[in-house]
Amino acid sequence: MSDYITTHSKIHFTPLKPKKEQIRIEDIAHSLSLMTRANGHFPEFYSVAQHCIHCYEEATARGLSKRLRLACLLHDASEAYLADITRPVKKNLPKYLVIEKVLQDAVYERFLGTRLTEEEQKVVSEVDDALLYYEFEHYMGEKLMDEEPRLSSNPVFEVVPFAEIEKKYIEFSQI
Repeated sequence: MSDYITTHSKIHFTPLKPKKEQIRIEDIAHSLSLMTRANGHFPEFYSVAQHCIHCYEEATARGLSKRLRLACLLHDASEAYLADITRPVKKNLPKYLVIEKVLQDAVYERFLGTRLTEEEQKVVSEVDDALLYYEFEHYMGEKLMDEEPRLSSNPVFEVVPFAEIEKKYIEFSQI
């Protein structure tokens, strides 16, 4: 077996040794638009790309910089090459966390020019966690935190065809 995956655009990509120049927004958008949140346990299809778009919209509503808006859109991009693993499992896979960080940093370097600072990562995580909270409240009727996180946008949680989400993801990456 090879050490690479073949992406949507037919690139032979090695997730364990990522090359920035091989990371394409079209591959990320396509893959994430077909990947479900909550490991497929929500009652209807809701993709990782749709979640990332909502994170971008939340960052915009909060008045965050263009860099942070794009970081919010891209924060799960490594999953396009690795897979989405649920948080309770992921936190127990230290080697996976290292692999994911190396790949995610390569994504940020490719599209932002540099990795995120610790402060930038904190802001992105706050936005990500806020959307996670409201996704679970909407789809599962479950509150994941004792306090409701701040939400400045109005995400609409509904089924949207993957091709529309893929297109919107690409458009947002170019704003």
